[in-house]
Amino acid sequence: MAIKRKKRFHAGVESSSMSDIMFFLLLFFLIISTLANPNVIQVPLPDANNTDQTPKQLLTLTVTSDKKYYIDKDEVAPENLEATLLQRVKEFGGENTVVLRPAADLDVQELIDLLQLGLKNRIKFVIATKAG
Repeated sequence: MAIKRKKRFHAGVESSSMSDIMFFLLLFFLIISTLANPNVIQVPLPDANNTDQTPKQLLTLTVTSDKKYYIDKDEVAPENLEATLLQRVKEFGGENTVVLRPAADLDVQELIDLLQLGLKNRIKFVIATKAG
């Protein structure tokens, strides 16, 4: 009598559910990638509620709402602002940091012009805010 051998056992991994898992992962990453906007740069913004104070005396540039410029407490004509500011920075001991105190209702373009003036002359501006 011939003895029939049983079929050999082959170890294998069932992959039928693997396609379902891959589909759910693909959906998950597609949904998450649409929620995250890659064009946004995260920048820490200044908090006006925090009252950080400068440890040393710095040169201040104050701009009023009617566009009058004051370096410390001396009024400066707008056409002489750049030359006077550079001269005062040199007299101040080479400290290139100036505290900018703009009026709350000052035009944004005026603020940008001042910041470009500082960028052109390698002067760092710190914008002062009031607490509250």
